[in-house]
Amino acid sequence: MRMALVGAGSMGTVIGALLTRGGEDIVLVDVNEAHVKAMNERGARITGHMELTVPVKAITPGEMEGIYDLIIYLVKTTYDDRALPQILPHLGENSAVITLQNGVPEERVASVVGRERTLGGAIGWGATLLEPGVSELTSEVEAMTYDIGEMDGSVTERVKAVKSVLDKAGKAEITTNLVGTRWTKLLANVSMSGLGTALNCTYGDILDNEKALIAATSIIVETLKTARALGIRMEPMQGVDPNVLLDVIRESEENALNIIRMVWGRHRDQVPSMLQDLRKGLPCEVETLNGYLSAKSAEAGVPTPVNDRVTEIIRGIQEGRYPLSFGNLDLIEVRPLKEIV
Repeated sequence: MRMALVGAGSMGTVIGALLTRGGEDIVLVDVNEAHVKAMNERGARITGHMELTVPVKAITPGEMEGIYDLIIYLVKTTYDDRALPQILPHLGENSAVITLQNGVPEERVASVVGRERTLGGAIGWGATLLEPGVSELTSEVEAMTYDIGEMDGSVTERVKAVKSVLDKAGKAEITTNLVGTRWTKLLANVSMSGLGTALNCTYGDILDNEKALIAATSIIVETLKTARALGIRMEPMQGVDPNVLLDVIRESEENALNIIRMVWGRHRDQVPSMLQDLRKGLPCEVETLNGYLSAKSAEAGVPTPVNDRVTEIIRGIQEGRYPLSFGNLDLIEVRPLKEIV
């Protein structure tokens, strides 16, 4: 299978290196010329929870040639308008595109490349690009999971083939409820990642601060209630069913917080991808993550005050109205969790 991984940033570098090591015919594609040059000259280096350097083939989008059987699409959603049209000439009648982006991007990707070509999936781990050619795996190796599926929920030979590929870079599971899986990942994106971006911190910093942890859990509750109002059945991820959290909160707030500490403890070192962008002075994915939840919650008539505030703070940081500071926690009001479930 001839493959291209388009958007070989922090996670794409890790995936591309591991798939190359696994014997796959894959090229890593990225607009960052210095990153591409470093990978070609020194290999793709993984550090952090894994130490590995793999010789890879890396190119810029303009150097893509011919038809690819599979494109693993990891471009930041802020660049879809430019990136998606660039891959169109390299798709054949039987080509497939699997988007592993953050948020709920399948419909947007399908509108350009065709619904019949589109698969989706959620990544359960994180990474940080430290320098050209070097990506830090910030989650434990055991947490390197993927939940992938067809848009219509069918279990096809091609999604099985994609699973066998991604199994070389972690552990992939096939879902028959892609939207529900996506909303479970969105829950992580808007709570831990969104709050971490607003506070300029890692997941561990949130877990170690009582108010921050309550704020993150509040956003989780807001996401769960919005999904239910929209008729979306959220799926378990990494063995944890988010739907039980509301009942746990009703019984014991402390038990609920301990569950959050346990679930995200394996990702303590993770730096949110939106925060990585803001630190580099780049636009971040707030509109397709926290902004998306705010829009969908308004559509469903579900109040989401903590997420709305985090969204406003991230927008403010991006526009220069707020600093990149953990002190932004003072701008967020939280209530006892039992009052909001």
